[in-house]
Amino acid sequence: MAATIKDVARLAHTSKSTVSRYLNGTAVHPDVAAAIRKAVTDLNYHPNMNARRLVMERTQVIGIVVDDISNRFYSQIFKGIREMLNAEGYDYVFYTWTRAHERELDFLRLLYEEQVDGLIFMSFVYRHREDVEAMRESPFPIVLIGHNADVSISTVDVDNKAGVMETVQYLHRIGHRRIAFISGPEEAGASRARTSGYLTALEDLAIEGSPALMQMSDWTHEGGYHAMKHLLRLGGFTAVIASNDESAIGAMTCMQEQGYAIPRDFSVVGFDDIDISRWIFPALTTVRQPFENIGQTAAQLLMRGIKATLADPPPSILLKPELIIRNSTGRPR
Repeated sequence: MAATIKDVARLAHTSKSTVSRYLNGTAVHPDVAAAIRKAVTDLNYHPNMNARRLVMERTQVIGIVVDDISNRFYSQIFKGIREMLNAEGYDYVFYTWTRAHERELDFLRLLYEEQVDGLIFMSFVYRHREDVEAMRESPFPIVLIGHNADVSISTVDVDNKAGVMETVQYLHRIGHRRIAFISGPEEAGASRARTSGYLTALEDLAIEGSPALMQMSDWTHEGGYHAMKHLLRLGGFTAVIASNDESAIGAMTCMQEQGYAIPRDFSVVGFDDIDISRWIFPALTTVRQPFENIGQTAAQLLMRGIKATLADPPPSILLKPELIIRNSTGRPR
């Protein structure tokens, strides 16, 4: 028969209540804790999680709702969430949605049906204000990763606007005055923030912007390639900021195919710092997102909400990105 908590207590020469406190994370005397750990190992004891959940009136499970499980950026965010939840003794379940059949709001049912203790919604698609308002009105712990539509709810995001502003300022410091910009898709909240950072920085530096020097992409290599092809036909710039690394790499390919050298003829900057950015030639100057920290922070906020220690109003946290200067930028000739 499987070992019970009574067996652990007997072998550790302590009480069942002390073993229970230890297993639930309450501090006990170090010598007692060591004896309990040894008894648990010797007996191969596994707590009855269903019984534990009934006593605690919690599922000990967190739901993580994502818009695209294949998104390469999410793996590092998942890592940060996983480490924090594991430390708190929580399990997690992933849910994915498609805009054709479901939306984030539909997953609130998991809370009302008591399938999970809290939800982390992860999406970089622009969220409409009324959807976020409905989430805010839910009586359950919820944290959003990504755009939050300016409604009072716990959120974690990267300061995308500040990241692009710093990039423009850096290019200006090394002598660039005509800076082009390749934006991302309109439906992405981060794309809007990065475009705003570009325009705000130009205004702050008294640099006259030109609509012709702003081209849209879909955040793919192909999108960056075609945007760059159009910019090269127009000319009149010495540097280009792409609002993600894949667009930047596509833009560099287009330049190199037409015989231009980087950064001799043009400086190029991306955003994200994906793995390939440091291995292409020349290595890409970019803005690094703290993906793992995003996940850790979101999980911390959710646990504070579950433990009813969340501040009022809920915090909206913008993490600072980091400009990584490599070989794709230099002074204009």
